[in-house]
Amino acid sequence: MLSRTADSLFWIGRYTERAANLARGLAVTRRMASLSVGDEATEWRNLLVASGGEQAFIDRDRAITQDAVIDWLLRDPENPSSIVSCFEAARQNGRAVRTALTVDMWGALNDSWNRLRKLDMAETEGEALPQFLEWVRERVLLFNGAAQDTMLRSESWLFIQLGTALERADNTARLLDVRQGWLSGDGTVEYAQWQAVLASLSATRSYQWVFRDRLDPRRIAELVILRPELPRSLVACFGRVKELLDAIAAIQGGRRGECHRMAGAVHGRLAYAKLDDILELGLHDFLTRVIERTARLGAEIQRLYIDEGR
Repeated sequence: MLSRTADSLFWIGRYTERAANLARGLAVTRRMASLSVGDEATEWRNLLVASGGEQAFIDRDRAITQDAVIDWLLRDPENPSSIVSCFEAARQNGRAVRTALTVDMWGALNDSWNRLRKLDMAETEGEALPQFLEWVRERVLLFNGAAQDTMLRSESWLFIQLGTALERADNTARLLDVRQGWLSGDGTVEYAQWQAVLASLSATRSYQWVFRDRLDPRRIAELVILRPELPRSLVACFGRVKELLDAIAAIQGGRRGECHRMAGAVHGRLAYAKLDDILELGLHDFLTRVIERTARLGAEIQRLYIDEGR
């Protein structure tokens, strides 16, 4: 496979996943900010941090308000990771590798972008916002479903899935990190934050199914970090990254690089980790390391499969 094709497919997976993650984050944060618990500005700042866009937002001398953060994360053209920008980038990458996508996958991307480029501000304001955010999630689910049902299990499939899995791992670590400080209390504010962690990862029902009990911060941390049954848990995401990299290496005659070693090492640590050891280390420190390793892993994937092929 040409390196530029692998690059486009990898980033299609990342951008579509990022758009859906932002939609969930915006919906949950809007709900949390409307409750009479906690601090509204802190909620919106946490979302900026979780999205990785806090510094870029601050650099533009903007006050952290609900309207400003929503605009930045949803449609601001200066933000390359806004929902609209993510769909635009995914569509541009899809157009560059049109023959590598199925008709259904291209249709999902192209139709989504056609609606977004004609987006009326009224569709994203006030009570209309939740419906719009749900539409974003549905469009990403449609694209993922099209890929699942119609795409050959070739290198093209593997690179799209690799981008999705890596982006998902990064999002899970960041979401848990911005709210980890509330996992040590047991008041009304803390309980709402625990709910927010699960809702941001579409994991509320999964928690109930696995533990069949009231919310408990230790169990939330266990579910989100160490339980392979949850597809957005850290261990599941890195297990998927390792599996996909191994499959790509097999197709390419066994060619491997530092990214394969890193993926195996991170997944191994998570697969055999104990929650008590993680908490003793400090949850914030642990998650910071995961975020840093995810970034390095992405850079190594880029170096092996994209940069060296140019």
